Amino acid sequence: MPPTLILIRHAQAEHNDTKDYSIHDPSLTKLGREQCVKLRNGLIEDPLARQAELIITSPMRRTIQTALDTVDWLIEKGVKIQADADWQENSEKPCDVGSAIAKVAEEFPGIDYSTVDPTWPDKTSLVGSRYRYTRTAIIARAQAALQKLYERPEKVIIVVSHSGFLRAGVTGCWFFNADYRVFDFAAMGGPGSPYRLEQHASTEEKGGGLGCSWREQVLLGSDLPDELPEAE
Repeated sequence: MPPTLILIRHAQAEHNDTKDYSIHDPSLTKLGREQCVKLRNGLIEDPLARQAELIITSPMRRTIQTALDTVDWLIEKGVKIQADADWQENSEKPCDVGSAIAKVAEEFPGIDYSTVDPTWPDKTSLVGSRYRYTRTAIIARAQAALQKLYERPEKVIIVVSHSGFLRAGVTGCWFFNADYRVFDFAAMGGPGSPYRLEQHASTEEKGGGLGCSWREQVLLGSDLPDELPEAE
C-alpha cells in the first residue's frame, strides 16, 4: 500500500512579503516564524501527522526552516528528515534557486543531503534541464517525485515544498503559506499511467489543514510556460 502524503507549503519568506523576487534563496520572515507555530500546533493535533515515518523537504532555506520549526517534535523522536531537489520551486528567479548544499548543510545540519541531485542548484544548463521552468519539465519532475514516494515503505510521509510546484505540478490545489493538505495515491490506471493524488475530505472541505487556502482547483500544468530554447 503506497503511503499517505501530508504536503506542506513553507511559511512566509522574505520574497513573499516584499514581492522582491531577486532575493536569492530567501529566509522566513518574522511572520513566517509565527505561522510555523500555528502549523506546528495543527500538525501535532493531526492523528496522521503523528504517524509520519519520514520527512522530505525541498533543499531551499525557507522549506528547511519551516520543516525544522514545525516537525521538530517528530525529528526528536527519530523520524528521518531528507532533502530532495525534486520538491524545489518552479521558476528560475533568484528566489527560487537554491544555495550550494555545502553551505546549506553547514547552516542546517542533521538533515540527510546524501540523495540530493548533484546538479543542484543548477536549473538552466543541459545537465540541470530536468529542473527547467517549462510545463513538460515540471510535470515530469512531479511524476518522478511521486514515483519515489509511491515506492517507499512508510505509511505516512510529510513533504515540505512550495506553492507553485505543489499546485501546478503535483495536486492542482492552492497552498497558502504554512498550510497543508493530506492525500492518498489514486489507484493506478495501468502500466505507464500517471501517478495521481486524491485529497482527504478533512483538508479539501475547509481549504487546507488550517483552513487558510483557497478551495478552488486548477488543471495540472496550467499557467506554466511552454518549451524554451534548448539549454546550453
